[in-house]
Amino acid sequence: MGGGGFTMYERTPALDALVLALTGKRVPKICFLPTASGDPSDQVSRFHDRFSAWPCEPSILSLFHLARDRIDPVDHLLAQDAIYVGGGSMRNMLAVWREHGVDEAVRAAWESGVVLAGLSAGAMCWFQGGVSMSGGRPEAVPGLGLLPGSLSVHLDGESERLPVFRDAVASRALPAGYAAGDGAALVFAGRELAECVGSHATARVLRLVPDGRGGVDELELTVRLLEPAGASKPPPGEALAVGEMRDLRAGGSRWR
Repeated sequence: MGGGGFTMYERTPALDALVLALTGKRVPKICFLPTASGDPSDQVSRFHDRFSAWPCEPSILSLFHLARDRIDPVDHLLAQDAIYVGGGSMRNMLAVWREHGVDEAVRAAWESGVVLAGLSAGAMCWFQGGVSMSGGRPEAVPGLGLLPGSLSVHLDGESERLPVFRDAVASRALPAGYAAGDGAALVFAGRELAECVGSHATARVLRLVPDGRGGVDELELTVRLLEPAGASKPPPGEALAVGEMRDLRAGGSRWR
């Protein structure tokens, strides 16, 4: 997600509901990692407010409070059906993840079929790189490289990111990639982009590739508008819309 979801007080829970639907489970286990923002209590509260209303098993992995919570981070992540990563500082988040083995744990979880999701830093981290503002100004930083290419976020809300992203792609400091706005999300099946979706009609996703002349070519991708999700359960139409992907990921099981 370029932005949106429960951490950004988005009124529609459609993107969050889609994360659960993609698991293919009736009562999925979903873990929220708020590492990038330093595990703030308000994000934890908002996570529980949103997901406790749905048939799922929500949990929090706070790497800053492991002594208090007594959770083995690797074992906990590998037991999930979905891992949802919050926004903040991607550089700082990945450094903390490496210290606790979380970077390898999420890779192993993904390879076993766990749904990986997130917004802002929690979306860019899955790619080869992105444009982070961890240092106060936008700059290209490396990610985990699970997905090919790069991602820049908050396309319309933080306009200073896009010029830096263009320059990084043009100079090949970052590979060709995507710029996603708030409320827009890219859905991948494995390493392949399946579709772009949005929680509102103006959500945008751009595709940027080097043009071979020192610049970039930009293409605006089609974004499918998600149906509004109810307060008690994700919309059944969303589960059906991604049925083929879930068949591959979950052996044809259905989460309703």
